[in-house]
This record gives sequence, C-alpha cells and structure tokens, in this order.
Amino acid sequence: ATPVTWRMLLDAGWAPLPGFRAFCGGEALPPELARELLAAGVELWNLYGPTETTIWSSLEQVKGGGTAIAIGRPIDNTQIRILDAGLRDVAPGAVGEICISGAGVARGYHRRPELTAERFVPDTTGDGTRLYRTGDRGRWRADGRLECLGRLDHQVKVRGFRIELGEIESVLAAQPGVAQAIVHVLGDGAAARLAAYV
Repeated sequence: ATPVTWRMLLDAGWAPLPGFRAFCGGEALPPELARELLAAGVELWNLYGPTETTIWSSLEQVKGGGTAIAIGRPIDNTQIRILDAGLRDVAPGAVGEICISGAGVARGYHRRPELTAERFVPDTTGDGTRLYRTGDRGRWRADGRLECLGRLDHQVKVRGFRIELGEIESVLAAQPGVAQAIVHVLGDGAAARLAAYV
C-alpha cells in the first residue's frame, strides 16, 4: 500500500498480527511512518518503481526510520543506473537521473511516439536493451544502496497519483478571464491537496 494508506490504517487503530509483512510504495516513505510501522511489529519493506517498469524495480527492508530511507537495490532481472544529462554513468555518490532497464521495462506509451522516444532510450552500454528515464533524481550510497532524491521536473505525487502541475496550469490559463495560473501542493501525506492560484 502507499504511505497514505498505511497512515490511515494506523490512525484507525489497526494492529498487525505477529509476523505481518508490510510493503510500502507509490511515493516516498516518511521516516516517522516507518518508525511507527516498525514499532507496531511489522516487517517493513520500501519499494520503488514507476508503472513503466511494471511497478517495482528495487526494494529495501527498513530496519529503522532514519532521516533518509533508501529504496534499496534492484530486483532480479532489473538494472538501475544513475546517469547525467548525456546518459553517462555518474560516480558513486553523485546525483543523476534514475534509469531502469531489464525484463520489466514497458514497450512505451500507447499512441504517444514522441513521449516514448523521449523516455525509452537505447542503453548507452550498446547491448541492445532500452532504458526507461524515470525523471527521478537519485544517487548510489557508499553502501551500494539507492536513494531517491525527488523529481527532475515539476511532476508531483499526491497520495500515490502522478500529477503534472503544468497540465493543470495550462487548462486553467485557457479559461476566460484567467491571465496566469500556478498550481502548488499544500501539505503532505493524507493531508496533501492541490491549490491553484489564478
């Protein structure tokens, strides 16, 4: 479930049975939520991966709720690279775009060839595979675990849903009497909501 769903369960008084395993994904796992789930006795796993890579691409068992929760290591049949704007590997610890290849990568977007060409690119290793450019910023930690550091663009996630703020702004700006519009996310977790200023 998403972090928002786990938060709602805890707030409703849910108590897991002994040995319960919780998988959390869809958006960043807040450290305080991780601490609460661990205190409730669950075996907690943080999962990462966009829909375009058949949902999960990496995982990490969470042992504590530190300040930054890693998204772990790639699952079987998946490769993750951190690349610069020229699609070259960056040094360990350096920040770049998270790019994924492997068996789970989709063919592209239905009837969207221009977007497919932008996001699904040939792997620079020359082995004939394709990379999916996630648009997420990330880095490899010194311990070999992956950390997601947010987006490279203006896309946001609210309760697990991807939202392109620019698309909403364009529709608002096209309305009679609206000269400019900007959309912003207020709050976080279950309280997150979109606010439009016109």
